[in-house]
Amino acid sequence: MNNAIPVSSALDEETARAEVYGLLAALYYAPPSPELMSQLRVAVTEAPAAGGFLEEPWREVVAAARAMDDAAVADEFESLFGGVGKPEVYVFGSHYLSGFLNEKPLAQLRSDLAVLGLARDEAMPETEDHVAYLCEVMRYLIAGDDVEVANLTQQQKFFTTHLQPWVPQLCDNLAAHPKARFYAALAGFTRAFIGVEAQGFDMLV
Repeated sequence: MNNAIPVSSALDEETARAEVYGLLAALYYAPPSPELMSQLRVAVTEAPAAGGFLEEPWREVVAAARAMDDAAVADEFESLFGGVGKPEVYVFGSHYLSGFLNEKPLAQLRSDLAVLGLARDEAMPETEDHVAYLCEVMRYLIAGDDVEVANLTQQQKFFTTHLQPWVPQLCDNLAAHPKARFYAALAGFTRAFIGVEAQGFDMLV
């Protein structure tokens, strides 16, 4: 029996990639809603995108969701990413790329987003280099209707510039943090997914 989800066409694979980015955006942006946690607990334990590298990390996420209640996951989110002042774990690219928040990497990101015709929703308090925002941009570049923007070339450029250089370090920090249980599992899946994406884009060169 093949444990990988069958991919009948490239379109199915692209849909799966977009959905993974959307899921990561939701989980890193805010404590998961009860509805999302319920979906994770009943999720199939096959990876949501084809590829053996994602199988075990995805099972770990589902297992962690099943092992913890909603309040525990929400508390973990707040203890890791929330609070007043310096968070336990930073989720902003400029921190990893320059050592400081709101530095040159953020300015470059805003310039690149403007070229893509994208801008931050004014209702969003976080800067655009938040990992959730970057995942949402990738979801759009995969699933968007504007083929001038939503295409593999733009995906590769955005990914290699704004996610690949620092998201693995975020994952390492989360995985090693003593307060992280659900988010340690999510970090493992995120790292595996970023690795699969990097390999896929390398094939385009």
